[in-house]
Amino acid sequence: MFDYLVSANGLEPEMKRYHLEFPQDQVFIKELIGGPMDNNAPPGEWPYKGRTEEMSFLYEIVANKRNGIDVDKWDYFARDCYHLGIQNTFDYRRLLKFARVCEVDGKKHICIRDKVFNDPIHGHVEMHPLLVKIIDTPQFQRLRNIKQLGGVYFVYPGASHNRFEHSIGVAYLAGKLVQALNEKQPELISPRDSLCVQIAGLCHDLGHGPFSHMFDKMFIPKARLGYQWKHETASQDMFDHLVEDNNLGPEMEKYDLVPAEDLDFIRELIGGPLDNNAPPGEWPYNGRPEEMSFLYEIVANERNKIDVDKWDYFARDCHHLGIQNTFDYHRLLKFARVCEVDGKKHICFRDKEEGNLYEMFYTRFSLHRKAYQHTVAHIIETMITEAFISAAPHIQFEGSNGRMFTMSTAIDDMEAYTKLTDQVFEQILNSSSGDLAEARKILENIVCRRHYKFVGQTQLNEPLDVTQVIRMDYGMGNENPIDNVHFYRKDDPTNASQIPMNPVSMLLPAAFTEQFVRVYCKKIDERSLEAAKENFAQLHIGV
Repeated sequence: MFDYLVSANGLEPEMKRYHLEFPQDQVFIKELIGGPMDNNAPPGEWPYKGRTEEMSFLYEIVANKRNGIDVDKWDYFARDCYHLGIQNTFDYRRLLKFARVCEVDGKKHICIRDKVFNDPIHGHVEMHPLLVKIIDTPQFQRLRNIKQLGGVYFVYPGASHNRFEHSIGVAYLAGKLVQALNEKQPELISPRDSLCVQIAGLCHDLGHGPFSHMFDKMFIPKARLGYQWKHETASQDMFDHLVEDNNLGPEMEKYDLVPAEDLDFIRELIGGPLDNNAPPGEWPYNGRPEEMSFLYEIVANERNKIDVDKWDYFARDCHHLGIQNTFDYHRLLKFARVCEVDGKKHICFRDKEEGNLYEMFYTRFSLHRKAYQHTVAHIIETMITEAFISAAPHIQFEGSNGRMFTMSTAIDDMEAYTKLTDQVFEQILNSSSGDLAEARKILENIVCRRHYKFVGQTQLNEPLDVTQVIRMDYGMGNENPIDNVHFYRKDDPTNASQIPMNPVSMLLPAAFTEQFVRVYCKKIDERSLEAAKENFAQLHIGV
């Protein structure tokens, strides 16, 4: 019938117009439809005439005689189920995304990748084999047991997601941003640099402790007074430990990385310069030269805070909190490119995207106001901190060389720190030790919703010397982060400049930060609470 269709409609000239060759391609098409034209080929010999054996995978697309997996079935499964009113549980889109050609026993076949992550935010995510090696380590798997939003889970029951899936999402988006930049500016970023950036995205949160930011913002400052510590530094240390403990150096070399250079580069992408003593004006990084400065703006952007870390947690946190996310990172991916600004290369965006970027920072502010700094969530994290402070000397973790570390000193030894996760909450709660009685009582009060009560809060117009101040901003204190963003025009994509606030909207904020003090009452009886509210109303903390 195909031969008749071609001859009856005079299609041979039309097919030649599109560079098809006769009679070879006519034979090839018929073989794709119905198999070999000559069934008498000796066993073991290539039976097709239309294409040579090195193109064997082409015969597996329309009518796959090898394993029956072909697009004919994909269509009629979906189409027949639709018209029959029967649910189709097979997802051919997943196979489309992860199909590739591999050589098997000297022949090329269509194969399916087996390492695929089905992410609720980004869909089916494929990870580079080296990233999968990192994921399958105890140091990374630890992130399964660290809540992304800490104590917020006690207020928003949907916020049960962990640092594990967020880290995979950041690695995925880092790869997508690199891909988007390379599509507009080919050969801008090498495969080696791309892989390093994705590894940094994957490992950027390795250093988080129990209940995430509660640990480094509330627990450590009280448990180790005056000790300067950031989870980013711990992420760098944990990354070193992960590579060494799992002997990943040779595995990195297998994928053309140079550990002597690239390990430092990945550390810098995670936590900034390794040497903070560089003279002002000098390039502070060792991993890559200054002409590659834009690479440091992908995972953790200290220049203007626009990075893939935020793109993932905005989308992921909004999804799990049940809060609408009005920021669209997909648009920024399409309009991002590298431009030279004042002699340095930076990631810039189309001028029409300035409003979308303001939406991004407003999303951050809204998440802090509605969830991250929720009054009850903050009360619960305050109570967990008090319980951990009480329990810290009595819970120990074995570290390197058999040494023992407490909850507050485990950050000094990555082997011990690997064992410190949110599970310490259950360990205290279910303990019978007398040493943990005080801490256990506090956690029991949390579980039974007998938490401290909110008395009131007051806005701070001037800095106040108190233990904790609640701050909400656009990510850079009182500075407008958009002032550090450069935009290019459609008709001039190589030059970028700043855009003043007024042309965007007269309704944009005049200030970009607010801070206030909250007062809580540990006594939960009505009499004590009323007295506390009366005193707060009279004093108003004098600000």
